[in-house]
Amino acid sequence: MDFNTYNEISFKGSKTITRAYSNSFSLAVSMLPSEIRTGIYSIYGFVRLADEIVDSFHDYDKTTLLDRFCEETDYALKHGISINPVIHCFQLTVKKYSIGAHLIDAFLSSMRKDLDTSNYNKEEYYRYIFGSADVIGLMCLKVFVEGNEIEYERLKSPAMSLGSAFQKVNFLRDIKNDYEKLNRKYFPGVDLNSFTQHDKDLIIAEIKSDFKNAYQGIKALPSSVRLSVFTAYVYYSKLLGKLERTPPADIMQARISIPHHKKLSILAFSYFRFKLRFI
Repeated sequence: MDFNTYNEISFKGSKTITRAYSNSFSLAVSMLPSEIRTGIYSIYGFVRLADEIVDSFHDYDKTTLLDRFCEETDYALKHGISINPVIHCFQLTVKKYSIGAHLIDAFLSSMRKDLDTSNYNKEEYYRYIFGSADVIGLMCLKVFVEGNEIEYERLKSPAMSLGSAFQKVNFLRDIKNDYEKLNRKYFPGVDLNSFTQHDKDLIIAEIKSDFKNAYQGIKALPSSVRLSVFTAYVYYSKLLGKLERTPPADIMQARISIPHHKKLSILAFSYFRFKLRFI
């Protein structure tokens, strides 16, 4: 087995992680050109593994595990190899598309916050959103524009808005689990013991503003990636609409989701919008 085989196995591992953890995201990524698809899988695999450490490994020392993950990431970025396949393929993508170290550092900093922070004020909340979501949008943008710095700078703001919108939708959808099982309350100034319609309306208005800015950037993306990103945008917009129609008490009782057959309808809708040049 040569080194190229290890690279291929590493990328396949992140692809498997993506498909196992997110059917909707996998559906969108499958529309990308193969080379770009590989880069996005590697980013997703990396951020998912870090997220699992802080969210799921309750029977283990999460701080030590995250420390080791960060150390191995740092080693891989310096030396160009990791014996962790997920980190290995991520560092290959980082180098290929010149993803800045400050984006990776911000992401890992937000993951560390999940170990010891249960409440956020506004400043902390937006800092957390930047590290846990905006920078992921920026990493993906680096891949989408294939390292073109002019295009990257032009599309930075909407890419961050899309990352923010996705994360806030996830926060609202998972609000019950985050609060009851992980002891986390992300939305500042909201009392989850008496989550009101007014609270929900303010959150949704902010997400809609993020989506509005993001949509302008999606229209300006290279045509080779536009359909994929638009499909993810439509999926999360539909999920937000469902959350908007759901009473606050029901959101606090059960996780809201989109059925699989509806996801296929979203795919068809996105495809025809794209083909008819409405996006």
